[in-house]
Amino acid sequence: MTRVSIDGEKFLIDGTPTHKGRTWKGHQVEGLLFNNRVVQAIFDDENPETRHQWVYPDTGVWDPERNLEEFCAVLPEYKANGCDAVTINLQGGMPITKTETVQPWLNTAIDPEGNLKSAYLHRLDRLLKAADSAGVVVIVGLYYFGQDKYISDEDAVKRGVINACDWLLKSGHENILVEINNEADIPHYTHDVLMPGRVHELIALAKSRSLEGRRLLVATSFAGGAYHMRHNGVLDLSDSNGLQNGIPTEDVLEVSDFALVHTNEMNMANTREVVRRTREREAFKRCPMPVVINEDSIAVTNLFAAVEEYAPWGYYDQGDNNYRDGYQSVPVNWAINTPSKRSFFDAVAEVTGAKSR
Repeated sequence: MTRVSIDGEKFLIDGTPTHKGRTWKGHQVEGLLFNNRVVQAIFDDENPETRHQWVYPDTGVWDPERNLEEFCAVLPEYKANGCDAVTINLQGGMPITKTETVQPWLNTAIDPEGNLKSAYLHRLDRLLKAADSAGVVVIVGLYYFGQDKYISDEDAVKRGVINACDWLLKSGHENILVEINNEADIPHYTHDVLMPGRVHELIALAKSRSLEGRRLLVATSFAGGAYHMRHNGVLDLSDSNGLQNGIPTEDVLEVSDFALVHTNEMNMANTREVVRRTREREAFKRCPMPVVINEDSIAVTNLFAAVEEYAPWGYYDQGDNNYRDGYQSVPVNWAINTPSKRSFFDAVAEVTGAKSR
């Protein structure tokens, strides 16, 4: 069984720090959790008016079972290249390369009353088993902006957290980290409790669920600053206030087991700064924890910048809709089949020493 745990700022798998003893160009690698954003691994669309958008080019139909099977088949290859974890989400992510504000598709494992849907759970169980077998940690996100609107009210959001955490605990798998929601600071959420001022309540709620003395490790992600650094549609990388607004709040860090930040559209200097500013929070100073980037871009230079600040990095490749590029646009080709994907896995292998094994 693959078991993830935390010791200070390090991640351990089966009681041993990841990449034990490894350094890269003088920078410590031991304890880092490199990851790949694969939020559509259990994707489906219950809206008959939009389902046709996701058809496979070779069959002309969308098939969530095929999507999962092809994903599970490549997990050992991800791991062999030094990738320790994958990020999924019970409400997926943006499956097309268009605006985030309009999402007519219905992709949610949580129903309007906060109950879990059996078809999604069946796929999630198979995914966790495959990841467990491959030695891969799964960062399980619960909510995604644009899809949380399908949850009826705040009480249902809380029931969704309780039901998801209880199910994950009962699954018996211990290769799980929980991300309450994707980018809590992006102002597209319907429910106030999923926003920065209150999301810490849901982290505490998730941590309160236990089974036979075991609980889950929980956090939530922030956008890292890029959204808050935009003025008139232009990214202002000199806007330090935007960076400050894009990192986990004191209240969130106070209750989190680890810190999750995104560094999309950042350059190397800003990637470093996002990690540094997170560590400057008073709550972090009182209780140091791993700082994890679990979404960035295809710019692997930022991976190297993150490692220099002792933070693992997450590959995010939106791709397009032709079953060729990326890991997020549906239908997804989960293989390492493009130069961008190969560049990421080569970089992870270099940093972790996987190439030498």
